[in-house]
Amino acid sequence: MTENEKEVHFQEKIDLEMKIEPKDWMPEGYKDHLARQISQHAHSEVIGMQPEGNWLLRAPTLRAKAVLMAKIQDEAGHGLYLYAAGETLGVSRNEFIHQLHEGKAKYSSIFNYPTLTWADMGAVGWLVDGAAIVNQVSLQRTSYGPYARAMVRICIEESFHQRQGYEIISTMALGSPEQKQMAQDALNRMWFPSLMMFGPHDSDSPNTGNAMKWKIKRDSNDALRQKFIDKTIQQAEVIGLSIPDPNLKWNEEKGHYDHSPIDWDEFWNVVKGNGPCNKQRVTHHKKAHDEGLWVREAAIAYAEKQRTKEAQTV
Repeated sequence: MTENEKEVHFQEKIDLEMKIEPKDWMPEGYKDHLARQISQHAHSEVIGMQPEGNWLLRAPTLRAKAVLMAKIQDEAGHGLYLYAAGETLGVSRNEFIHQLHEGKAKYSSIFNYPTLTWADMGAVGWLVDGAAIVNQVSLQRTSYGPYARAMVRICIEESFHQRQGYEIISTMALGSPEQKQMAQDALNRMWFPSLMMFGPHDSDSPNTGNAMKWKIKRDSNDALRQKFIDKTIQQAEVIGLSIPDPNLKWNEEKGHYDHSPIDWDEFWNVVKGNGPCNKQRVTHHKKAHDEGLWVREAAIAYAEKQRTKEAQTV
């Protein structure tokens, strides 16, 4: 088959809702887009452990500590699932991590904001994981098999994370006036960065066209963002918190909420490495990666020793 015939056959499989598997032929553009998206997703899960780990020893109750620890462990697992899915594209985990450390790979901009109070743990779970669920439920139907299958378990666990965050923020919102103010402050600071998680407007996202054509993405950035806004406003009303947007208004004709423009200058500034915690997050990851080298080497040596023993007994 010629390259053109292969591309036609590939697109026919996509259009028939057939999954693309690692040994299948795929265009280099498809492979590159997936590698970039999956690595960004994996990096986000792992870097996202940092602002939560900051509160692990300061959680207000033993139950809160246990739940937060479980969430952090889940996110480590999500990173591993995704790195493994990325490796099926021929890129090693070490290369993905090297790209992160060199600034060639990105992660979600939301994790470059500080978590100043315990209420922020509620806002992160409610808003950040809530936004992730909106995006990731769609990704369960992505066209690349290993990525779609990884998303099934991730989405189940992310729904737990969202409920954990909403429990924290609602408990504070329904508590003392001081606690409610902390909850409102966390919402005020996290709201617009959460909306930025879906990426730039579709018109400013050069990769959206092919992503939709290849069904890597099923919904556009703007459609996913609107879905998140519509559902989250109702959740805020239930616990008596106010979305920090004076222009928020239900549009009967559209059947959606209108909202204020997003500060995309802030978004791109953070993406380019100039956010409040960019350098801190990557520096911490590098340090942990370097200090954990001996553990990885020991695990590999042990596995090799076990393989040798098994081979000798056969």
